[in-house]
Amino acid sequence: MLCYAHGERNAPVRLIGLHQMPITNHIISHTVMLLSISFVVGLCIGSFLNVVAYRLPIIYQHNYAKQCREFLSLNEAPVKEGAWTDDRVFNLKTPSSHCPSCNHRIAPWENIPVISYFLLKGKCSSCKAKIPAHYPCVEFITGIITVLVVYSFGLGWLTLPFLILTWSLFTLALIDSNNQFLPDEITLPVLWLGIFISSLDLNSEVNLNESVTGAIAGYTSLWFFNFLYKLVRKKEGIGHGDFKLFSALGAWLGWQSLLPIIVFSSTVGSIYGVLAIILLRKDKFTPIPFGPFLTGAGFIFLLWGEQLNKFFMGFLGGQ
Repeated sequence: MLCYAHGERNAPVRLIGLHQMPITNHIISHTVMLLSISFVVGLCIGSFLNVVAYRLPIIYQHNYAKQCREFLSLNEAPVKEGAWTDDRVFNLKTPSSHCPSCNHRIAPWENIPVISYFLLKGKCSSCKAKIPAHYPCVEFITGIITVLVVYSFGLGWLTLPFLILTWSLFTLALIDSNNQFLPDEITLPVLWLGIFISSLDLNSEVNLNESVTGAIAGYTSLWFFNFLYKLVRKKEGIGHGDFKLFSALGAWLGWQSLLPIIVFSSTVGSIYGVLAIILLRKDKFTPIPFGPFLTGAGFIFLLWGEQLNKFFMGFLGGQ
């Protein structure tokens, strides 16, 4: 029977004798309820992550273009109909969610995570334009990873910080996949939050020294690799956002996590690159965003870091 071993990282499932069945059933019911609530919360968070992943790059690009025009003393570019002008409010809250094809304002019942997509049959209720399937997929995946974090850590002081980290990593993966950049608005707060959490006495396996060392080592290691690559190839090999992301992972997971994360992410990224060239006929010079592989490896290490560390230490030690 299932029950949580609260207070333990990656608490294993324990078997309880039949004579304890009433207590066990009580624990199981509470566990199922907890995970169900976690899944629903994850779906709602996933809906918000869709907004962030779509709007934040637009905001970033607009502000960057505006700063460039101001710096170069250029006049405003001709404004096309429906384009975003500087006097238009556009942020994560405003304007409200709407259909990009007909500007139909999405009603609350049309914005229920996953469910509304199927109720609407994947089409706008007004103009019948097709709704991209990645929206419910992001919501569903967010629900799943939320359940995994809650299942792994139970209800404790570290659960909410780890959920924030998980949601942030997933958002960064989405943005980097679609726009090939990692916004400082997410990477830097995540980095400093990781150091702050490690400074608190929350029974975390990463202390402040390991966190700070991990942050420094994470940034400098990729910076140095990119420096050498640029000397040889005369071009950038890794985006600077990856430096900050790797630094943030070191801050949360400690310097011990850096080797397994970089080995795993690089291996999977290389395999993906080869398959993309062979199967998808992509040009070998097409840049591949590294952020999704880093975030994926970081999430895996968050859940199963102890096992991975033992494996790598045994591998390096020749055991």
